[in-house]
Amino acid sequence: MLQEVRVITKKNLPDSKGEEVLYDIIHALSINSVQKVRTARVFRFEGIGAGEAALLAEKLLAEDVFQEYKVNGPVITDANVVLEVAYKPGVMNPEAASLMKAAADLGITGLMAADSSWEYGFYGNTITSADVERITSSLLVNATVEYIVQERPKTLVIHGTPGRMEMIPVRQMSDDELLELSRDKLFLNLEEMQVIKDYFLRIGRDPTDIEIETIAQTWSEHCGHKTFKARLIVDGQEKKPLLKRLQNATEDSKHPLVLSAFVDNSGAMEFYDGQAICGKVETHNSPSAIEPYGGAMTGSGGVFRDIVGTGRGAKVLASTDMFCFARPDTPEEDIPAGCLRPHYLLRRVVAGVRDYGNRMGIPTNNGSVHFHRDFRAKPSVIVGAYGILPAELCRKGRPRPGDLVVSLGGRTGRDGIHGATFSSGEMTDRTIDVNSSAVQIGHPIEEKRTFDAILAARDEGLIRAITDCGAGGFASAIGEMGEEVGARIALDRAPLKYPGLAPWEILESESQERMVLAAAPENVDRLMEICQGYNVEATVLGEFTGDRCFSATYEGQEVMNLEMAFLHNGLPQRVMQAAWRPTVYEEPPAVATADWVQLYCRVMGHINTCSKEPIVRQYDHGVQGTSALPPFTGTGCDGPNDAAIMTPILGKPYGMVISHGLNPVLNMIDPYQGSLWAAAEAVSNAVASGASPRDLVLMDNFIWPFPDEELLGALDLAVDACVDFVRATGMPFISGKDSLSSTYRGKDGTVIKIPPILCISAFGRIPDVSRTVSADFKKAGSQIVLVGHRNTSEMAGSIYYDILEYLGNNLPRLSPTALMQVFEAVYEAISSGKILACHDLSEGGLAAGLAEMCFGGSVGAQVEIPDKELAENFLFNETAGCFLAELPAEENPSDVFGAVPCQVIGKTTTGSSISAVQAGGLLFEVELNKLKEAWQQPMREVFRQ
Repeated sequence: MLQEVRVITKKNLPDSKGEEVLYDIIHALSINSVQKVRTARVFRFEGIGAGEAALLAEKLLAEDVFQEYKVNGPVITDANVVLEVAYKPGVMNPEAASLMKAAADLGITGLMAADSSWEYGFYGNTITSADVERITSSLLVNATVEYIVQERPKTLVIHGTPGRMEMIPVRQMSDDELLELSRDKLFLNLEEMQVIKDYFLRIGRDPTDIEIETIAQTWSEHCGHKTFKARLIVDGQEKKPLLKRLQNATEDSKHPLVLSAFVDNSGAMEFYDGQAICGKVETHNSPSAIEPYGGAMTGSGGVFRDIVGTGRGAKVLASTDMFCFARPDTPEEDIPAGCLRPHYLLRRVVAGVRDYGNRMGIPTNNGSVHFHRDFRAKPSVIVGAYGILPAELCRKGRPRPGDLVVSLGGRTGRDGIHGATFSSGEMTDRTIDVNSSAVQIGHPIEEKRTFDAILAARDEGLIRAITDCGAGGFASAIGEMGEEVGARIALDRAPLKYPGLAPWEILESESQERMVLAAAPENVDRLMEICQGYNVEATVLGEFTGDRCFSATYEGQEVMNLEMAFLHNGLPQRVMQAAWRPTVYEEPPAVATADWVQLYCRVMGHINTCSKEPIVRQYDHGVQGTSALPPFTGTGCDGPNDAAIMTPILGKPYGMVISHGLNPVLNMIDPYQGSLWAAAEAVSNAVASGASPRDLVLMDNFIWPFPDEELLGALDLAVDACVDFVRATGMPFISGKDSLSSTYRGKDGTVIKIPPILCISAFGRIPDVSRTVSADFKKAGSQIVLVGHRNTSEMAGSIYYDILEYLGNNLPRLSPTALMQVFEAVYEAISSGKILACHDLSEGGLAAGLAEMCFGGSVGAQVEIPDKELAENFLFNETAGCFLAELPAEENPSDVFGAVPCQVIGKTTTGSSISAVQAGGLLFEVELNKLKEAWQQPMREVFRQ
């Protein structure tokens, strides 16, 4: 019999979760029939009695100061509607393992299983069934992983019998049958399916289901990067593959600090004192589109594992997040079938990143959010991580024949299956139903323990090679690690979350929090001892063989035997046609601004300019005690900075800087210039904080709609821009990721393609963090200096144009060579102590940057606009690679910045307003409080602050 414990906040105290749900019901759904919401936690236990359940409630589950509980009885009895929401059976509920462990610590024996859920009580006499359905589907239940509990479950123990291994008769299949086999699960094209058929014809047998799944995973776009490795025919001329161009540019740069580029789970560069720092940025778009909380959690968990899986193991220092959504207030009728509402997506993705990073003790200290209508079908969720490890251990390890294959960390379940192939396919109105097993919920505490055990094992020299179980699970991790030597594993040795998994499910499952190591046999006992000390489960699955085959058994029967050469090199190289044709977008007519104060407030309150502080404050950016430049500083700690700076080696002045840049709107207009803008923005953010451009490395993330000929032409131009940037500046790309499936196709023929995204992340080293600056103005009476090359007529893609409801074609055109001169001049000025504050120009242009510096410093500003300039263009031009610098009144800007273009545009004041004059007349004066209110309001409304 199950025992139930319900815990609820006392009636006379506020119910914060209930208030949050009510806020969303009113403001996100415009439902006014609900007057109040109460929430309760429901805990279920199997294998214990009511007395033991009461003990758990008393000692563990309820805080008697503000909560009360009841065993095997209701706690919400007076609501008009009561419903319970729980995870579906088989979905990882992170609380369940903690409940089991805590019960054991309290001396409770016999507990077989535990689970938890939420109960909601809705109050209001006019609530309709339609209201309840909208509330549950929009806010409370993600049908991918959750359900409404209709009756008390009879058991919590998941039972099952493993499905039998199946043979797939590919040798007899027609082309149509091969495509049908591929359509919903494998996402391979006909040529690739024919190559698989030919392979098994050659070896004289049909594949098992596990073999066909393993090939599909390895050959997926997600894992195989088929487009980036394709032969590219651009306007009739063949060009080198995209990936090869990026790699060649990095190699040709011969950057002295690069230690590892494009060969490991992350890229690494030399730091100080014999240490290396590493970085990786990943995407988790498809999972986050159908289950935003779990998708974001597992995205963070996965990129953290990339860091720990670098070299022989690195410590994770920091997390970043860059999101692209439709506007939170997008009307319901504009949301395509099978897609979730942007308001819900945004809040749940932020919660997923927050809950994973915070619980692991990893600071999230850099990020951004971008909004555009065409993300309403599929968001872009980009997560990054950075780490540190001894430089001598940063090279990718290689297993030797006879080494053992060791799995450690979380158990394997049915969650996450087909994640790699799913992420390689377009999204449709069927996506949520067909691919619901491709997402899962993460368990950050499990991952934290696993990381601690790995670092202890690394320090004792027990790890020969390491990688993470990400896309493709064991199939990818062991298959890639053993590519040069071969591996044989016993799948029935893998610890399972519950019985009933078929062999192919065990191999392909992407259950989180798992790592795979190669260890010499003589080191395994000590490795197991360390894992036991950290309460981490570790299992020897098999060994690396030397036969260059990937084979697996299940209960003594061989279920897979594939040649590594075919698995990793059998994929046919695609030949793809590319030809980009620019679209002509109309420029707005020249109209004089009637109300400057209103315009300035609209720019500051624009969804892409406004403060993202309500998001940032949910993340712990101070944990680990390394933060030297946090996301916000200034007198009120609400002035945004351009980059994050950390001190990874405690007690030393050495800094690590992290920044990024992206602008999807510019990529719609011109992917070459838009990509240069992203690179310039990433570097500008770091340089504005005090980093030398010579000590920076870059990472790329391409997120594109499914590449037809024109979109592939755009991708080709974006890569060309990256290559040109490397060759002009010497800053190399050392890691990257492509995600080329951000297209939605509805059954009614609707096609939605996201604006192409190139997110460029920069990180590097700083010798002394005391020689860095924040963006907030420091005092009144300083000079405000504009530094950099600008053509203010280049306004296309700007916030100002968007307010006018235009896009335009005349976007900022950048010269990487000229940019490098500006970067070096700004860096020298900061490092010499001549700049008091510095902020780069981006969304919202000079006007937005100026306001943010004033917000941080609580000072006013007077600006003089040159007579020859159109005031709107001067204030709102968004050319990347330009800076606002605060200089003491006595400094000569020409002496500080040399030959680089610079001009004094005004001064800081003791007042509380920003004013602008032109041709001797006052153009406007606006109170800082008015601007700040407009700037802060949008995200405060979304996040109920």
